[in-house]
Amino acid sequence: MEIKKKLKDARANAGLTQEQVAEKIMVSRQTISNWENGKSLPDIISIINLSDLYQISLDELLKGDTKMKEKIEKDVKAAEGNKRLILRTAILLFAVSIIYSISALVGGALNDFCEAAIRWVVLGIGVAFAMTYMSQKESRKI
Repeated sequence: MEIKKKLKDARANAGLTQEQVAEKIMVSRQTISNWENGKSLPDIISIINLSDLYQISLDELLKGDTKMKEKIEKDVKAAEGNKRLILRTAILLFAVSIIYSISALVGGALNDFCEAAIRWVVLGIGVAFAMTYMSQKESRKI
């Protein structure tokens, strides 16, 4: 059974309107309608909220619906890609702060130091961008 039917049945069994469900999980009534009509799929947080609201297990909600499984897998891959991007950005900012600190320690010749270090910073940004681009490209293939 597809998730759209499971959601509609669960809502009916709980004796709730689309408007009531929307208010309880903080989405629009139209969003609930779209999920129940198969026009879109809920994100994982909404699925968890619906599972709690309807008092049915996630397993019961998700099993047997390949579209939902594919959406969750895609969302997880996107989150992992975002996590990698944030980590690379943090590393780059850390490197820039180290460069600034070193320049202050060598007599404050920031301009001279930055001129010498700019090539490495730009190279680091390029490598971080390329790695992120390639990993996102790989995840799209899968």
